[in-house]
Amino acid sequence: MDHFHRLLGRRGAGGNVAVIFAFALPVVVGGAGLGVETSLWYYSSLKLQAVADAAAYAGALEKVAGSDNPTIVAASTTSATTNGFAGTIQVNTPPSSGPNTAKKAVEVIVNQQLDRYFTAIFNSSPVPQRARAVALITDASKACVQALNQSAPQAALFSGNTSVNLTGCVIMSNSVAADAIRTQGSAALKADCLVTVGGMVLNNPATTTCSSNVTKALPAADPYASLPTPAATNPCRNVNGNKTSQTLQAGTYCSGMDLKGNVALSSGVYVVQGGFKINANAVITCAAPCTGVTIFMSGSNTVSMNGNATVNLSAPTSGTYSGVLFYGDRTGTAAQSTFNGTADSLLTGAIYFPRQQVNYLGNFSGNGGCTQVVADTIQWSGSTTIKQDCTSYGMKDIPAAQSVQLVE
Repeated sequence: MDHFHRLLGRRGAGGNVAVIFAFALPVVVGGAGLGVETSLWYYSSLKLQAVADAAAYAGALEKVAGSDNPTIVAASTTSATTNGFAGTIQVNTPPSSGPNTAKKAVEVIVNQQLDRYFTAIFNSSPVPQRARAVALITDASKACVQALNQSAPQAALFSGNTSVNLTGCVIMSNSVAADAIRTQGSAALKADCLVTVGGMVLNNPATTTCSSNVTKALPAADPYASLPTPAATNPCRNVNGNKTSQTLQAGTYCSGMDLKGNVALSSGVYVVQGGFKINANAVITCAAPCTGVTIFMSGSNTVSMNGNATVNLSAPTSGTYSGVLFYGDRTGTAAQSTFNGTADSLLTGAIYFPRQQVNYLGNFSGNGGCTQVVADTIQWSGSTTIKQDCTSYGMKDIPAAQSVQLVE
């Protein structure tokens, strides 16, 4: 009998262990699963942060290129989906929070829901995950001369006996060509730096303050890409070619402007549907009281200034066309505009021709050296001193040698 009870006791103990094990098994499995699953969550959070970082960087590169907000959002979204992201994405420029809300930056916020596996024993709700990244754009320098063409050889060419002195600014070329910036002849350049997306060929070494000129740089955005096209107005205005002295009013000149003698331009916007020509010995000024002029060259029409003319014109210092003196139509085809004149000439403001080559031949600049040249391509053979800080004349800075860095 005692032997029977001992056997029964052993079987009862074994049964108790089995029961306890059966009850404990879900806890043990759940605990092991929790360890495995939390590791999975951690790995997923790292991957999500990498997605946010890459998306913010892609958006910032588009912003550097001057793209609009929808294009920036599309670039960030494409980057995220390419990296396998399938949740929701929010793109803000500038950032909506943090220390960079007032800076040139792109913020990306991504959210996703993770399904549970082992931990679903305890909670069936998906696991929310969020990641945020901010890519900050830093301008290493400012440009006074910028060639926009992305592939042309000699996009910024300095030749002849020219002597160009840029104070506080750089020469920037967006071209990928090996000679995107080129000097030939006895041309002498002095600038803070030479910056190009491609390379440069310098027959004469440039004098710069940077440690070395910059090649393979990020392209600089068109600083005037958002500038609206002036609307043509009625009736058409005309220049009286028989007068030796006249004052012209702003408006639309349907047959172009052929200027001779003494001509004063009243302040305002001139829409020129034809050539803008300044003849030899002409004296062109802004009529008092002068608040500035903007001359818009419609289509592929060009500017031609004779070397013996004296031209003293300034851009407006406020309003839509603040700081812009000459503006070439973006719808035009390849053409060339030539700026020349006596050493007494002053062209204060930006010379902006995104679809044309600008030939800068004159030995002059603007008031205090305030002239900018932004064009498809640029050929320079005049001797000029130009400076960068011209905000008092309504001109904007032109970022160059930009970099992108993840800061949040």
